[in-house]
Amino acid sequence: MKSKIKNIAQMRKDAEEIFYSGLRAVDPGLAVRRYCRLEDNHLFIADLSYDLSEYKNIFVIGAGKAATPMASEIENLLGNRITKGLINVKYGYAGKLNQIRLTEAGHPVPDENGEKGAKDILSLVTNAGKDDLIICLISGGGSALLPLSFPGITLQDKQKTINVLLYCGAAIHEINALRKHISMIKGGRLARAAYPAESISLILSDVVGDALDVIASGPTVPDSSSFDECMEIIEKYKLQEKLPLSVIKHIKDGIAGKVPETPKSGDKAFDKTHNLIIGSNIEAILEAKKKSEALGYKTMILSSMIEGDTTSAAHVHCAIAKEIIKTGNPIPSPACILSGGETTVAVKGKGLGGRNQEFALAAAVEIDRAQNIVVMSGGTDGTDGPTDAAGAIADTNTLSRAVDMGLNPDHFLADNDSYHFFQKLGDLLITGPTNTNVMDLRILLVNTQISRH
Repeated sequence: MKSKIKNIAQMRKDAEEIFYSGLRAVDPGLAVRRYCRLEDNHLFIADLSYDLSEYKNIFVIGAGKAATPMASEIENLLGNRITKGLINVKYGYAGKLNQIRLTEAGHPVPDENGEKGAKDILSLVTNAGKDDLIICLISGGGSALLPLSFPGITLQDKQKTINVLLYCGAAIHEINALRKHISMIKGGRLARAAYPAESISLILSDVVGDALDVIASGPTVPDSSSFDECMEIIEKYKLQEKLPLSVIKHIKDGIAGKVPETPKSGDKAFDKTHNLIIGSNIEAILEAKKKSEALGYKTMILSSMIEGDTTSAAHVHCAIAKEIIKTGNPIPSPACILSGGETTVAVKGKGLGGRNQEFALAAAVEIDRAQNIVVMSGGTDGTDGPTDAAGAIADTNTLSRAVDMGLNPDHFLADNDSYHFFQKLGDLLITGPTNTNVMDLRILLVNTQISRH
């Protein structure tokens, strides 16, 4: 379609429309409806078929930020065929359910509610028999919401471990490798406990590359990591003196063979376990692309697998925007660059923020005085770091506005305080709980056809 001339204010509105369009595409209830249907007494999930008359009990379990709408759709589908259900969700992510009991718990740092809910879930599947069917609903946040450590590792030890891992700059697969090896549920151990019952996991992916053994730390998936790898991660980030002694001892005991490894591919537990991804980051990006094109932008998907240092990622994205302005490559203006994934922040300051807000602040510095660029970065779960913001929006006027208010962006970056920077500017992206989670969505809009203001 023919492009319309847009000013910065309109581009900011466009970025928000594009973000919410992507968000709607990964609605968990829609994902369940897309893959599951009931005909007579047969439950069809993708290309799998379950004759419900063959099962004595149907149990529904799960954990994650999207577990409530997923559970609601399963209730709509199966109704009173469900014998019992238990799910753990993040505080504020609850909803009305009938057959399935819901427990609100702590995320990203686990708490007592999560531990109690995890114990009940493990007990339920452990007591399931060979004539039972277990439907497991997994989404991002599931790791923190299924906290049940090995004996000798207290909840306080687990909480300290998670805090250390979240702030050391480790990638999610590294964090989850350690989580799996101190857990009685994660890393395939839930599947082992459920055997010989039949089980099917419906999974909403929140990790780069949709690695099944990383999503929610893979409770029903063969684990590819090991105790040896855990020790390598501890040494890589110099965590020997920061992690609880009980955790270090447990990892060393695992290396010595005193603690059983997580179940691997070939374990009999997985003979009766199926895992299906029903939603992921690329689906949000593809829908965002449709919206941006409808708004008149020539659009390019950079990648749904961006990870690594947040500030470095911001520099690369802004370099592409500047190239569009200078040479019209890789696509001409008005342009939209989309990317997804999950970057990391090595926290050194004492401020408040998250990877998306920090991305936007680093980008604001890069695009200052450039031509007509808008950057929005947001978490699809509605929560960026320990804040009530999903992310933030910045443009080529952001720094000049900040300077007029006496704000020094370099100071806020050094203190990892992007939240308060954008809060003062009124540029936080606030969505509230979205009840979904497929990592982040970043939007760069470039338009050389307008003046800066």
